[in-house]
Amino acid sequence: MAQLDYSKLQGLIPAIIQDANTKNVLMLGFMNGEAYLKTVESGKVTFFSRTKGRLWTKGEESGHFLNVVSIEEDCDHDTLLIKVHPVGPTCHKGTDTCFGTSNDFGVEFFRYLQDFISRRHEEMPEGSYTTSLFMSGVNRMAQKVGEEAVETVIEATNGTDDRLIYEASDLIYHLIVLLTSKGHRIEELADELIKRHK
Repeated sequence: MAQLDYSKLQGLIPAIIQDANTKNVLMLGFMNGEAYLKTVESGKVTFFSRTKGRLWTKGEESGHFLNVVSIEEDCDHDTLLIKVHPVGPTCHKGTDTCFGTSNDFGVEFFRYLQDFISRRHEEMPEGSYTTSLFMSGVNRMAQKVGEEAVETVIEATNGTDDRLIYEASDLIYHLIVLLTSKGHRIEELADELIKRHK
């Protein structure tokens, strides 16, 4: 159990709520010890409401719960980072976040897609196109990457912007499948590019 320091804010600590998939910050709330324990036990984020003076589970009225994925404490043990899977909008005003921003993936979708493809590789569900690629073998997967690369080049030189994006997306997807089959992840490409970046 975490040894949290509630002394600095009169028995409360701030809890930053972050979408586990998109990495966007959804809201900030406050917890006392009881709220923290209920969050851990129930798997749903529970705050101490300073206006109501009681525990408040996010979504208890709307059904828009914040399902806990992980809880991390900062180095001073007085702030929490809680990663969640939100059910519906987070803000009571109906927006994705309490900051009025959308909870879109952006580039973080690549990590989500990598995790999805990795699960496909582990589970190999029948009827899945990704499963069929893994079953076809590394030579066929590599060939698919080559085919998609050629189609991307064709669209870049003689096609439309929409088709370029479409074919480039196919290329990235098939490349992630190939990397996964070889025991690698797309984040390793980022690591390599970071090393090269001057």
